[in-house]
Amino acid sequence: MKPILKQINDHLVEWQEKIFPCRVGRGGFSNNKKEGDGCTPTGSWQLLNVYYRPDKMPKPNTVLPVIEITQNMGWSDDPKDAAYNSCVKLPYAFSHEKLWRDDDLYDLFITIDHNTDPVVPGNGSAIFIHKLRPEGTPTDGCLALNDDDLKYLVETITPDTSWIIGEGLA
Repeated sequence: MKPILKQINDHLVEWQEKIFPCRVGRGGFSNNKKEGDGCTPTGSWQLLNVYYRPDKMPKPNTVLPVIEITQNMGWSDDPKDAAYNSCVKLPYAFSHEKLWRDDDLYDLFITIDHNTDPVVPGNGSAIFIHKLRPEGTPTDGCLALNDDDLKYLVETITPDTSWIIGEGLA
């Protein structure tokens, strides 16, 4: 059976019969994700890569491909950019999000296949599974988990794990 990270609601997600507290996008769930709407896209999303800050932690033990975050890495969130919804090298002319952040949110994160094949400009970028803010506030569309739960997920996922966000949540 394919391993499923199942979104229960905007505050709970299930993995391996364990329920984790979480937060999703401030705009809730959407069947029609658009750039900047603050929504988490419904659907079935494959987990792709694990990114981590080598100055903050050792290389994660995971079966997914692992990428070290460097100070000159960003993620394009500009629909006018040919590299929209992909990792870019900074400095960068188009609008982007820095991956090397002053807070701890992106010290460890997982990319998913939302809007990747093909990339449709304006249909949402940088939907990650990352660390929850200390104050527990919603994300801009990502899934945020407590640090220990995120590390557990990274260590136990398989190459065929999917994050399922049901249609009934929109």
